[in-house]
Amino acid sequence: MMNVGAVSSQRSLFWDYTHLSSGKRINTAKDDAAGLAIAMKMQREETGLRAGAENAGMAIGAANVAEGALGEMSDYLQRIHDLALRSMNGINSAEDKQVYQDEIDQLKQGIESLAKNTTFNEQTLLDGSMADLSTAVSPSGGHMSIQMKNSTLAALGIEDLDVTSKDFNLDSIKKAMGMVMERRSSLGASTNALEHVRNFNNAASIEQLSSRSRLEDLDFPKAISKKKQDEVMGQYRMHMIRRQMEQKKSVMGLF
Repeated sequence: MMNVGAVSSQRSLFWDYTHLSSGKRINTAKDDAAGLAIAMKMQREETGLRAGAENAGMAIGAANVAEGALGEMSDYLQRIHDLALRSMNGINSAEDKQVYQDEIDQLKQGIESLAKNTTFNEQTLLDGSMADLSTAVSPSGGHMSIQMKNSTLAALGIEDLDVTSKDFNLDSIKKAMGMVMERRSSLGASTNALEHVRNFNNAASIEQLSSRSRLEDLDFPKAISKKKQDEVMGQYRMHMIRRQMEQKKSVMGLF
């Protein structure tokens, strides 16, 4: 029985050293099968929340790039509106109107270039090729979408804008300005929503990590105390084994 006790003591010490070196209360399923299963689920949730926060951050970046480009378009459109309004002055000759139109054409090219060349991660955002930017933001795969509407000249309705035309009016410019403003507002709202999701995910992942640590991590003071106790018990058992062996030798010596 003493030998069995000694083996048990050695196993207990091995458990102590293993867990102290890892810093974990649960290293294998035999340590706490139910606790390990719960910890694994919490870890999956935690990593999912972090990934969702990273995805939200990437989507925010794309939205900010698109909103910046639309801001530039707004400036172009404002200048086009000013030039168009000046061109409608009755004292302008046909040549004067053509001068205004030449500058407007340059501004239109700038708008078209922004629409076709604004990219994020090598994906074009404003030429109509990306109807929605969908991103997973939750551990379960839940998505949020950002509308990346076509903002080319044709989509804005000013592709054929010409102040030299007899029936020209400002309606198409005003409509285009309203469309760009609506797109900017939509992107701003989406960015705010994604910011909230990212902040929530970051906070929730920290709470998940904290809870998992309380479940998995070793209570060092308690573990060290147990190790000391196991060492003392091991020494006591070894002492008793030696004493028993000495007693057996003494008895055999009598014979």
